[in-house]
This record gives sequence, structure tokens and C-alpha cells, in this order.
Amino acid sequence: MSPDPASAPIADAQVAAIHRYPVKGLSPEPLPRTLLAPGQTLPCDRLYAIENGPSGFDPANPSYLPKQRFLMLMRNAGLAELRTSFDDASHTLSIRYENREAARGDLRTSEGRAAIERFFAEFSGPDLRGPPKVLNAPGHSFSDVARKVVSIINLASVAALENAAGAPVHPLRFRGNLHVTGWPAWHEFDLLEREIAIGPSARLKIVKRIVRCAATEVDPDTGIRDLEIPRTLMKTYGHADCGVYAEVIAGGEIAAGDTVRVLNTEQSKLPF
Repeated sequence: MSPDPASAPIADAQVAAIHRYPVKGLSPEPLPRTLLAPGQTLPCDRLYAIENGPSGFDPANPSYLPKQRFLMLMRNAGLAELRTSFDDASHTLSIRYENREAARGDLRTSEGRAAIERFFAEFSGPDLRGPPKVLNAPGHSFSDVARKVVSIINLASVAALENAAGAPVHPLRFRGNLHVTGWPAWHEFDLLEREIAIGPSARLKIVKRIVRCAATEVDPDTGIRDLEIPRTLMKTYGHADCGVYAEVIAGGEIAAGDTVRVLNTEQSKLPF
């Protein structure tokens, strides 16, 4: 890593992929483009969650709760076997399991939520601490952190970790919103408190490294817990971090293929 990241020239990178996760813990949805808004997550990202027994979540006064209150990959690896799709207009969630549609429901209706809850009551039975319940609150995101953020994964860092692990490491293990290519491995950690520009107008501030948990041990295709990612990170690099969180400070449309520019101090003070 450069000794003076604030002054060193930084090459432009590129958005390789965009993903959202409409329901916490369930499968990602690739997006060709999306619209970022200041202080918000990607649209519909972690918009819903499946409560694993009584969580204390209050839809009338929503607040951050730890991920252990919900069904999630860290403890419920079988979720990776499901393939889900979410329709923005109808808020209908479709769940495919074993090559067939296993459940479908409009998450805005009691009937639709009940259909999804019945599926998880059977599918996740041994993992449940109580009846599963679909949760949502207007404007709330069930993120792993209290702040509304966009998660960024540097694909060169994933490649370096792959070499350390001695096995393929799918970037989707890290459940990031933006996959970025063109930065050196681990360069994203040099960019804390720096601003980046994506596309014609969007601007984000990188605010936090992402500490990885056992969810990354789960193969996103098979649901098998097959790689000790946090342990490999700690053993090789002395930390368990991969990826960074960023806050949107200026909105705009972004798309796969867009240039990612790191702004210098003077640029970050100027509007587009």
C-alpha cells in the first residue's frame, strides 16, 4: 500500500457489476444500472428481512438490529440453495428451490407474506427460534450496519484472497453492491474518508472497512460451507476485512461499465 494515499495518483477503475439484495440473506439480483440517492442504499437493497423468532423490530419505529435476529447465511447456510426474484412494481417475491417455484407472494399483503412465511417455516425448520415473519418498514434497510451504505468489493482483493486460499473464491460470497475492477489488491483500504465519483454525477464517500463473518464461508451456488474465509484473511493479512462501505453524498444513475474516479481534496469540495 502507498505510504501517502492522499497524495499519490490513483488510476481510474470500473464498475464490473451491480447487485442488490431485496430480502436480507436471500440471493442477489444483478442490475445493469441503478439510481443512487444521497444518504440511501441501492433501491430495494435489504428492503425486507425474515425474522428468526421474536426480534423486537418495530415497524412503526424501525431501527438497526444485529443480523443474528434474522435468517442469514452466517448461521443458515441452506439459504444459498434458494434462487429468488423480486418485482419492484408488485413487491412479489418468487422463490425457486430444486428447479421449481416453491413459493410466491406479494410482500405488501398479509396473504403474500403468509405464503413466504409458510415456506420458510418448513425449509428452515431446524434453524428457527420461532415462527418466521416477513419484516419491512418504509425507508428502512436491514443492513449489517446502522448507516445506510453501499458496499464495494475490489475484485483484485478477491483474486489475492483466492491465491491465499488456494481455491476459487466467488465474489458473491461477499454480498457486495458494487464490484470494482482496476484498483490494485486492497487499495480500497487506502481510500477511507476519500470520495469517489461514479458515472456522470454520483459521488460516494468511503467510510468503513467491512469485517467478514462466517457467511463468506458458504459457497453461493451450493450452500456448502467449504472455505474458511475469515480465518484465511486473518492468517494471511492479519485482519478479517474485505470490501468497504460507502455513503452516497451526491445522487445519480450508475451502470455497469462506468468509470470510478477517486477525487482529490479539491475535487471533493466542488459540485459536479
